[in-house]
Amino acid sequence: MDTKLSPIKLDSYQPLREVVCETLRDAIRKGKLKPGERLMESQLAEDLGVSRTPVREAIRKLELEGYVIMMPRRGTYVANLSIRDVNEVFEIRTSLDSLASGLAAERITDEELERLQRLLVAIGGYIEENDMDKIVECDTEFHDLLYQASRNSRLVGIIFNLREQLTRFRSTSMAFPGRLKATLEEHRRIVEAIAQGDVAEARAAAEYHMEKSEQTLLESMEAMKNRGK
Repeated sequence: MDTKLSPIKLDSYQPLREVVCETLRDAIRKGKLKPGERLMESQLAEDLGVSRTPVREAIRKLELEGYVIMMPRRGTYVANLSIRDVNEVFEIRTSLDSLASGLAAERITDEELERLQRLLVAIGGYIEENDMDKIVECDTEFHDLLYQASRNSRLVGIIFNLREQLTRFRSTSMAFPGRLKATLEEHRRIVEAIAQGDVAEARAAAEYHMEKSEQTLLESMEAMKNRGK
């Protein structure tokens, strides 16, 4: 491992293993720990200023989330996403997001609908300001609220687990030329269908959004690969 991380602050109310897990997850998302890079428990523990136990526990959790892969007798590595991985995740996500949007069209509250509409306005403003951090933050809140409106906690849990496997590529994908404004229009179509209580249209709009998201992610991955040649 050739990337040195900064020591973590030990004044958090969270359990140490959770703080370590968030730190490593964030480092992977931001590219500080790169796909294919080997993770050494002892080195990570030294860099973060903690013992090896919370590092080991964090790595096990990150493996379940799809961020790292543990290979017997070879060590632990940052997971390298393949085209097949993307296809498999989106195949499931498309069906689940469609289901969640359809349920939201039936079960959303007036307050939740108003919050979704406000988020659309906020995202549009941040697109104009080119504030990618805020765009990603609002986009995450938008989808979280949409899933919440489905009133199906098990469905939400499954979607969150799958979403985590692609989160580290999110900013790159959204920054792809033309994607931000297209995403906003796709979100608007979903919200309009939900507002009208149109289950079929809400599901169709969600499916279209996920298909376009997958297409853009694959194109951005290809562009990143070409730049690395």
